[in-house]
Amino acid sequence: MDFTFTEEQQAAAEAARAALADVAVDGVPSPAVSNEPVAEDIDRELWQRLAKSDLTGLALAEEYGGSGLDPVAWCLVLREAARVLARVPLLETGAAALAVQRYGSAEQRRRLLPEVAAGRLLLGVAPHGRTGHEPADQAVRAEAGPGPDGGWLLHGTQTAVPYAPLMDRIVVPARSDLGTLLLLVDPHGPGVELRRQVTAHGEPAAEMVFDGARVEAAAVLGEPAPDGANWLHLRGLLIVGNAALCLGLGEQILRITADYTGKREQFGHPVATFQAVAMQAADRYVDLRAMEVTLWQAAWRIGLAEAGVAEEPGRIPLAADLATAKVWSAEGVRGIAATAQHLHGGMGADLDYPLHRYHAWAKHLELFLGPAPAYEQEVGDILAEHQL
Repeated sequence: MDFTFTEEQQAAAEAARAALADVAVDGVPSPAVSNEPVAEDIDRELWQRLAKSDLTGLALAEEYGGSGLDPVAWCLVLREAARVLARVPLLETGAAALAVQRYGSAEQRRRLLPEVAAGRLLLGVAPHGRTGHEPADQAVRAEAGPGPDGGWLLHGTQTAVPYAPLMDRIVVPARSDLGTLLLLVDPHGPGVELRRQVTAHGEPAAEMVFDGARVEAAAVLGEPAPDGANWLHLRGLLIVGNAALCLGLGEQILRITADYTGKREQFGHPVATFQAVAMQAADRYVDLRAMEVTLWQAAWRIGLAEAGVAEEPGRIPLAADLATAKVWSAEGVRGIAATAQHLHGGMGADLDYPLHRYHAWAKHLELFLGPAPAYEQEVGDILAEHQL
């Protein structure tokens, strides 16, 4: 086996590090001091810098202004973004754009994707369903509109939609009599109500309430999927992207902790030399390596699916690798953040020290798309059906 990244993938990570080099982790108010968002907008300056570095359309085809790279390269960029708590929708816009590229019509791809690659169009995703504990494609009902080209009328609710008030279009999964639909919805259009929400890490979000919102047929991505495969693929992209964010965040938290415990002295010695401290840090390092290997396995396989490569007969389904990556990333980032707080003592809660910001981001990423136990059950169900 060769786990070495390609030159193109490594170049993408280096470009991301350069674009993110001067991001100030404490550039916005702390999420701990208010119930208000830390800022009313994303970091637009950073978003444009990423676009100029060809990173907003990294995984899009070159014909649409992208770089034509795979989900592994996209995840490498997300990993770098998490290390500096970059306040940009690289995950949401990247996943939504890949859904447009995979399921959209030629006209949709031609019209939307170059705008994403240029940093002029923000696409979001409604991933959490009505409560955050149910399939997202079961939360909104789509009914055929009147007339031969009446589009669809939407009824239902999607909660905790990231950056919803700031998005130009949001990919909303909805169920219909024909199967699951992916619809490009204007969050400020008629029949759509945005009820303000704030995420655990202080970012703006919204509960989207649909009361007869009309979506034109031209805004539907592909055909209805009776088995929901279109939403499951988009959800898979969100899972691997979120796992990449968890990995980058966890690595940075452990780096901060190693630096602190190496300098903090007790009884005349750095606390990092104490066995209890070193063993806890070592355990979290093992978690990082598990997070890493399960992420790249899932990202590699979903990249094959993006490229249209059929799964090998008898191989465990991609869904198992995705769920495994989600379990390890959620549990791993939670444990790393908790151990870091413990090893820092009271310093971890100091608002002039960055760790509490990373802890808030860790909690958000841990619960994004649902908690780990739900995915553990998913892995168990798959293994019961596809015995090794």
